[in-house]
Amino acid sequence: MLKKGLLIAALLLIMSNVATAKDILITNDTGTQGKGHLLVEVNSEFSFDEESADGVTTKESGIEFESIFSYGLAENIDFIVALPYAWNKVKEDGVTIQKEEGISDVGLELKWRFYEKDGLSFALKPGISLPTGDDEKGLGAGRAAYGIFFITTKEVQPLLFHLNLAYTRNENKVDERKDIWYASLSGEVELIKKLTFIGNVGVQTNTDPASGSPPAFILGGFNYEVTDAFSVNAGIKGGLTRAETDYAVLTGLAWRF
Repeated sequence: MLKKGLLIAALLLIMSNVATAKDILITNDTGTQGKGHLLVEVNSEFSFDEESADGVTTKESGIEFESIFSYGLAENIDFIVALPYAWNKVKEDGVTIQKEEGISDVGLELKWRFYEKDGLSFALKPGISLPTGDDEKGLGAGRAAYGIFFITTKEVQPLLFHLNLAYTRNENKVDERKDIWYASLSGEVELIKKLTFIGNVGVQTNTDPASGSPPAFILGGFNYEVTDAFSVNAGIKGGLTRAETDYAVLTGLAWRF
């Protein structure tokens, strides 16, 4: 269970890099930083999950930290580096049976916004994950994985919508499913000046080849722009299916340079 939970977390970290200040969206938007500009994000997720089977109650808790660096190579192209760190603990009937922590697989991505007109924009974001995490401890896949996102952003005042469709070739050494499909939809609206409400739903293929139940989530949160260059955000993510983590608390900070 520990390896399964950490690998799903690592995959979500790879798939959730958001090159805007609204980090908790999970769903990517088409925004880029502009040539020569840098965005630095520090995100965290505190997750909790509980299952009961054969009279045994298993509780799993985890903390994920991720630093993301997005640099504008051109006005419509960003290069992105994601550095994740994971901690995870599993208890059975109150007794700790497994505990691991360490660096997960590093992600490298390129976001290219290739169309923008009348509030509608499209982007592609190919990426790879490097096997920097210890796969024997469940902190990585053991092999390089790769994938691509198709991203749509549409502005309908006062709302902003983002749609993601993605595929990941989940190469690994831990008997996980290799073909992973992902879809998510999010919306945001400014409630008052500098305070934005964010809503998000998403689903993906289960990495467990023995399960056909797809992990699906719903998320709600807020982003506050303290200054034009600095923002903070927080939200709560809940599982819509049994395969998804029961709930998680997400926080993030972002600086633009």
